[in-house]
Amino acid sequence: MKLYYTPGSCSMNPHIMLREAGLKFDLVKVDLGSHKTPDGKDFYSINPKGYVPALELDNGQVLTENPAIVQYIADQKPETKLAPANGTLERYRLQEWLGFIGTELHKTFSPLWNPNTPEGEKKSIHEKLTKRFEFVAKSLEGKQYLMGDHFTAPDAYVFVMLQWAQHQKLDLSKLPHLKAYGERIAARPAVQATLAAEFGKQ
Repeated sequence: MKLYYTPGSCSMNPHIMLREAGLKFDLVKVDLGSHKTPDGKDFYSINPKGYVPALELDNGQVLTENPAIVQYIADQKPETKLAPANGTLERYRLQEWLGFIGTELHKTFSPLWNPNTPEGEKKSIHEKLTKRFEFVAKSLEGKQYLMGDHFTAPDAYVFVMLQWAQHQKLDLSKLPHLKAYGERIAARPAVQATLAAEFGKQ
């Protein structure tokens, strides 16, 4: 398999998942400015949507979109319990979390990366994101991870969102559950390996 990624982007989510699952894969860095891979290939020829992540399977097919990719990864190694079994209520809860993270956290961050977004709008976005993170923190009460005491796919996704929150200087200091949760995930060997691969640090 090949994971097309950009350091620090949402492709860190499946990157973590691949390492958690112990699957063999190659990393292909994508320059989102030029939409080129290191060998000069046009990324649009791989993913016509033009954004990461994209996971090229061994049969040549390409999967896109975080929720689809991470569930595919989890299902390759069901013994890791990175996702509950298909057809169970718990699996739908996992999909519920992935949907929430993708639409209410991930996409809400988008205007903050645009230097032309007015400061007043950025303030409003910070307030909205803080409320969303408050919901996540509340959901973590009495649990180690979102789905209970076992790390699953949504945890990897939230970890990336927490990295973005730190980068955008979002004040989450009043959410100690969330801080401890982020530190718990950051300490995982697969996450440390992901950070080292993407940023050359641990």
